[in-house]
Formats: sequence, structure tokens, C-alpha cells
Amino acid sequence: MRNPLSDKIVEIKPSGIRKFFDIVSEMKDAISLGVGEPDFDTPWHIRDEGIYSLEKGKTFYTSNAGLKELRQEICNYYYRKQGVSYNPITETLVTVGGSEGIDMCLRSMLNPGEEVIIPTPCYVSYEPCTVMAGGVPVILPLKNENQFRLTAEELESAITDKTKILILAFPNNPTGAIMDKEDLEAIAEVIIKHDIFVLSDEIYSELTYSEKPHVSICSLPGMRERTIVINGFSKAYAMTGWRLGYALGPAEIIKQMTKLHQFAIMCAPTTSQYAAVEAIKNGDEDVAEMREAYNQRRRYLMHEFEEMGLPCFEPFGAFYVFPCIKEFGMTSEEFALKFLEDEKVAVVPGTAFGDCGEGFLRISYAYSIDDLKVAIGRLKNFVEKLREAK
Repeated sequence: MRNPLSDKIVEIKPSGIRKFFDIVSEMKDAISLGVGEPDFDTPWHIRDEGIYSLEKGKTFYTSNAGLKELRQEICNYYYRKQGVSYNPITETLVTVGGSEGIDMCLRSMLNPGEEVIIPTPCYVSYEPCTVMAGGVPVILPLKNENQFRLTAEELESAITDKTKILILAFPNNPTGAIMDKEDLEAIAEVIIKHDIFVLSDEIYSELTYSEKPHVSICSLPGMRERTIVINGFSKAYAMTGWRLGYALGPAEIIKQMTKLHQFAIMCAPTTSQYAAVEAIKNGDEDVAEMREAYNQRRRYLMHEFEEMGLPCFEPFGAFYVFPCIKEFGMTSEEFALKFLEDEKVAVVPGTAFGDCGEGFLRISYAYSIDDLKVAIGRLKNFVEKLREAK
């Protein structure tokens, strides 16, 4: 029988996170610190707007690019937060989560053989989406000593005459690293010099804990026309299951993304779009409350790591910490598997996010403080046993 499968899709490895989810789902009394999903319910006033839209029979397709009102509110939001103006009709696309936006962007922009620079550790979708779009991933390992920030020198070293796109994902999953305005200004100089584009994944932009607010690279001089911003509602508004994101960028790029979205998706879920209008208009207080809760958990984890002597740079974004476990002489996967088997706590090995994540773990603090205390107690016990066994 003829092979029914694409060689390209077969060669792509499944997510390194999934195996731990599968194991923990079958393990009684296990605690998972592996999922990057808020533990908060979607705020009631947002849910209520979605319910109301159903009651009013608003269950039909929207335009391909999304509800005009929602696109306008997205543009208002970026002007309010970043001082950047976008046209809601020609420069805005509502997508099925940020993940679809990433896929649509890469497929709309890449020609076969063009290179995409992907700083790692990073979100698991960037590399396979690049490959499926016919591009060539150029993996750029970031360094713990730089707090996993991208430097201008590192970027310069990775650029070739085939480079087309840099994927910039800060605040970062899995490290929690952020980039300040000064960091981005140095990066922007290199981007403009080499005439390349940026896919800026800002899904965690509302979850930053330093005194400085998040700065989008699109707000810097000369960068608006070179940047495709990907964002969404999942993390900031606890709306993961609503599956809603968006893209902002130059009209010529958004036009092609919308065309591809039209053929692949038609439009994002209508109910979710009505709920999102309420979220982005009236959800600032909800975001602030959730951010404060995450920050409390973040500070707790950093204190506990210091107490147990587990090195971890202080992350100021997203809801992840990335502690180093190199002292134990185990791979990240070996450590995570043994920790799960011995203590019934699931964390994700750093290598799930790229080879340079070896020697690290991703621990999510999108969980209650009570669950975190139990899990960290088990981690202390596990670490003590490993040290005693040396």
C-alpha cells in the first residue's frame, strides 16, 4: 500500500511536554506543575458576555478577520499600552489562539529555504511551524548567565543572507525571561541593518513583575513596519479554552494571513469574540488581580529555591521558573522522570524547549499556593535524598 503520510510531518517530533502529562494523568495523588494554563476561572463578566451572545442568537460566522468591534478594541488596547496605532480593518486579524497566528504568519511570509532565527529555550511550536511553512529553523541558544535574554551580538552571529524572520518571544515560555526597552533597542538596530522581520509573540505581555512595563518591539522607531505582533486572551484573561488570539502588522502581511485563515479556518469562534470584547474593554482589574497572585507565587518559589540551594535566576515574566539541576549529574528528563516516580510531582524537562534547556526544569506557578507548597515540600525531600546519595 502506498505511504499515506507526508515525510515532513512524520519527521517532526511530538511535543516533549506531552509524555509527562500522559504519565501524571494515570498517577493517583500526583501534582502537576507542568501545564502553562491559568488556574483561575475566566472572570464572570467575560463569561456572561459570551453567554449573552448565545442567548441573543449571535451564533453565525463573523467576517474572516473577526468582529469589527473586537478588532477596534484590540487596536485601542495596543495604542493605550504601547502608543502604536493600527488600522482595525487592514492591519488586524483575529485568530484561533495565538498559535494559529504564529502558523499563519510563517506560512504567509516564508519562501522555501528562507531562514527563521529561533532563540531557545522557547515555546514548542516555533520550530515545527517553520518547517511546515518550508522555512529553515536556525536555533540560537541563549545563556543562563544572560538571564536567557537575546543580545545583539548573539543575533548578529546567527544572521545569514537567507535570514528573513526573527522570532522574539518575551516574556518567555519556559524561562520567564523578559527584555527591557534597552535590550530591544540594541536588537532593533541589528534587524534594521540586515533588513529582516520580527514575529513578536507577546502572549505573556500582561504578566510582568518588574517595575518597568512590557515594551513591544513594534513601538521602537523603524520597527512597526517590520513586526508582526502575535497576542491573545488565553494567559492574561484566563481564557485558554475560548481559543482566541490576534495578529497586528503591516497591511500587506495581514492581508495574506487573512486569506490563508479564510481557507483554513473561516473565522474565529463567534461566542469567544463577543466575550473578548468585554475582556479587553473591561478586564484590566481582573488582570491586575491575577498578576498579583502570580507574583506572590513567584516570590514564594524563589525564596524556597534559595532555601534549598537550587540555583535559579529571577524571572520577571510569564508564570514559569527555570531552576538549574546540573549539580545532580542527571539529564533534565532523567531528573523529571525520577521526581515524578518518587514524589508524584510532574515538572517539564528543559530539553522539551530546546537542547540548551539541558540541566534545567520548567516549573509553572499557574497553580494555587497550597499546591505549590505541597509540591515544593516534595522537591526539597527529593533534592535532599539526591545530595545524600552523592
